[in-house]
Parts: sequence; structure tokens; C-alpha cells
Amino acid sequence: MPYLTIQTNQPVPEQTGKQLLSEASGLIAAQLGKPERYVMVSFYPSAEMLFAGSDAPLAYVELKSIELPEQKISALSKALCSLLEGVIGVPKERIYIEFSNAPRDMWGWNGTTF
Repeated sequence: MPYLTIQTNQPVPEQTGKQLLSEASGLIAAQLGKPERYVMVSFYPSAEMLFAGSDAPLAYVELKSIELPEQKISALSKALCSLLEGVIGVPKERIYIEFSNAPRDMWGWNGTTF
């Protein structure tokens, strides 16, 4: 159900990218209290991006989930920013995160919807 997309303008070694995917998947499952088997994460390094007119390290993140609790958004933002800063070196102040709550009937899986 949760889908996390991470884009950055930074080149990232393959092994570091795999580490980020694994850690992000576990983080989202733990923070949302959902089984990791339903978490999907994608990572796009080396994207052509600018933030505040600069190509200094940056990231854009989207988290979509069914029943995304508003009271957890602040903690998710802090955890995701810390993860990106720690693993790929993007400063927290150069990360935007978009959170989206998806209605159950608008999220398909296994030939049906939730």
C-alpha cells in the first residue's frame, strides 16, 4: 500500500542505492505500522534537478499510502530527511516531501482494489 519515490540530483553508487531502498522500505513499514511486504520503494539518482536555483545536493520525495495518518506526517518527514542525509548526503533543508493519502477504492492490487 505505501509507495515511496525518491529522486535526487546526486549520483549514487549502486550498493548505496540498494542500501537506501532497503532502509527506506523498513522505515516506512515501521513508521506506518504496515507489513513491509506491501511497501514499494523506488529510487531515481542523477536526475537533472535544481532547487532554489542551485544544483547542490537535493531530493524530492513522494509518499502515498492508504490511511496515511496526519499525526504521523511530522515524524515521517523527520525520519525520511534523516535517512536521506545519512545515506546519500542530501541536507535536510534541501529535501521536499509530498505526502498523499490515497482512498482505498483508488488503489489497485492483485486484480482488485483495497
